[in-house]
Amino acid sequence: MNSRVWSVMTVLVVVSLALVASGCGRTTPEPKAEPEAKIGEPYKIGAMFAITGRASTLGIPGRNSLQMRHKELEAAGGIMGPDGLMHPIELIIYDTESDETKAVLATKKLIEEDQVCAIIGPNQSGTSLAVLDSVQNAGVSLISIGASGKIIEPAAERKWIFKTPRHGRLLVRKALEYLKGQGITKAAWLSINNAFGDSGKVEFEALAPDFGITIVASEKFEAADTDTTAQLTKIRGTDAEMLVIWAILPGGAIVTKNAFDLGLEIPILNHPAAVIPGFIGLATAQAAEGVLSVGEKLAVAEQLPDSDPEKDLLMKYLADYRAAYDAESAMMGADAYDAFNLVVRAMEKAGPDRAAIRDELEKTQGFMGLTGVYNMSPSDHNGQDMDALVVMQIVNGEYKLVEP
Repeated sequence: MNSRVWSVMTVLVVVSLALVASGCGRTTPEPKAEPEAKIGEPYKIGAMFAITGRASTLGIPGRNSLQMRHKELEAAGGIMGPDGLMHPIELIIYDTESDETKAVLATKKLIEEDQVCAIIGPNQSGTSLAVLDSVQNAGVSLISIGASGKIIEPAAERKWIFKTPRHGRLLVRKALEYLKGQGITKAAWLSINNAFGDSGKVEFEALAPDFGITIVASEKFEAADTDTTAQLTKIRGTDAEMLVIWAILPGGAIVTKNAFDLGLEIPILNHPAAVIPGFIGLATAQAAEGVLSVGEKLAVAEQLPDSDPEKDLLMKYLADYRAAYDAESAMMGADAYDAFNLVVRAMEKAGPDRAAIRDELEKTQGFMGLTGVYNMSPSDHNGQDMDALVVMQIVNGEYKLVEP
């Protein structure tokens, strides 16, 4: 074979190999594997709830809701930080045992030992107020699940403090709107003797005149009281047309049952802390029947019109909670769930930087949570309005939405 033929064969082989290499031949190239997301350092979030003690009926749903949401993020591989890496979320939860001193100790441990980037909780006004100095001095954001407006006010002195439950002033205003709409002009007030109850009392006394309502009796009871008949007897001696109770369980249920046993015939309106699983059982079905409450929509989610922007979120949350715990959640669970999502949302933009997280929380605008839309600002570290508040009534052992 001469050299010319060898040259032609060599060219053909080279061309054939080139065609195969370029994918033009019959051989199918191996698919390229998708690059795995790079994993960064975990972002730490601290939390504390009254898992035991008097406020555990509110703390347990909060703890459960955080754990449920945390598992969802774990399954998703964490969250994308501003550095473009996926960061696992490390969630550290402590029990305050419904005790202010233990809440302070838990706060210091989260800040100093665990080095968390932000804290969620506690779920009581008293324990929340007790830990303010610790988080303020350390420069760590805290999203409280407590009710009192004092937790975040004055905002200029509460730079690092936020909260998800609506300001008590809004709840009081909603209650007074309802009373006025029913033609009630005289009301009696009965609250638990602590920061939570006192905060509501101050707001009620300040706003009642604006609605043409006179407070004809104002009484308190202690958290450990198991009988409030003495206070209710005083109220029965007045011309009050409605009794407003500002308390969590078991206090709210005890007062409701005592009022029924005493034969107090005026209607009762409770704080939303009474709208939780267990209230009817503690108060008894007879005593609870007809009792009203103001609050968020969780307990009446299925009764909301399909046009309600919160309905789908609430229904999914309730279904997920039932599937995870074989139980019903309380409103404080939804408040905690929103708090966790607010922190995660801030971390996606700020990373683990404590100061940057605070700034992002304060800039929250248009965030739709389970309890409504959050629009925060330097002067408002709650960011909620009255739009998502409703009035409910217990009818045949179930909470029913009271039409406006």
